[in-house]
Amino acid sequence: MTLTLPTLQDVQEAAQRIRPHVHKTPVMTCETMNDWSGLRLFFKCENLQKGGAFKIRGATNALLRLPEPRPVVTHSSGNHAQALALAARQLGVEAYIVMPETSPQVKKDAVKGYGGRVTECINTLQAREDTAHRIQQETGATFIHPYDHPHIIAGQGTLMLELLSQTHDDYGTQLDAIIVPVGGGGMLSGCAIAAKGLDPTIRVFAAEPLAVDDCAQSFAKKELVPQTRPHSVADGLLTSLGSYTFPVIMDKVDAVFTVTEEEIIKTTRMVWERMKLVIEPSAAVGVAVALFRKEQLASFTKANGEPIRHVGVVLCGGNVDVKKMAALF
Repeated sequence: MTLTLPTLQDVQEAAQRIRPHVHKTPVMTCETMNDWSGLRLFFKCENLQKGGAFKIRGATNALLRLPEPRPVVTHSSGNHAQALALAARQLGVEAYIVMPETSPQVKKDAVKGYGGRVTECINTLQAREDTAHRIQQETGATFIHPYDHPHIIAGQGTLMLELLSQTHDDYGTQLDAIIVPVGGGGMLSGCAIAAKGLDPTIRVFAAEPLAVDDCAQSFAKKELVPQTRPHSVADGLLTSLGSYTFPVIMDKVDAVFTVTEEEIIKTTRMVWERMKLVIEPSAAVGVAVALFRKEQLASFTKANGEPIRHVGVVLCGGNVDVKKMAALF
């Protein structure tokens, strides 16, 4: 079957398809964060999603698009692993999950708790792919890519449909821009397709750890730069862009911002303490851009030339090893 890049219609259809299986997560505001950023920020709380992250959206959509129920296999540092295991349990199929040995124990435990069969490997993309391929050959399972697949991308984009609707209906606000963390780019691509499809003038910004800045490099060079040094406290953002996600990012993303490890940790603590939300460092990356890249953000304006003011920020997940994080604080 030939697969093509998803459209706004694909995202809208995915939203209807997965609606019975996922939460419509809240959108929250925080005056302290507004004061610190100089913006009016609207936080899409996917840390409160089933499985603790946005990934359940794409995993559920992908499983529901299979021609028949059958075992599935994937590789993931944690959030997609949990999502696929949970979605598979909800839909009554078996899930084999390859996880790097460095994945947080809380994520490994959650995958097993959802019924996923975990196989650990060394922390390289090649090892993850090789191990998943071996299991696929041994079990006959269908491989569900953690991010680089049109059905995954469309599913992740459903969170942006909600965010834009909620800010309009609940707050009477039309967003000028969105900030979305990027690892492999499935969420960023889906959100960009949804946002630009509904409002071509909205600014789409990617947020990435400086320590794993392959998206920023790829965006600047206009060619895919693979990730070769995946080490960051934002462990959910360590993968390379894919063949589906990269062209969407080049077409629909306005800029890619990077933040340091220190800024990520500081922001995580700020959100915990001031917003009373438990987020993982990957989710703090977008917030850190709003707080620490004010001048760069200010260089972008709305279509009418006015400054960007109303900004949506995706809090992509809350699956964190609390003891490990407390030690970093």
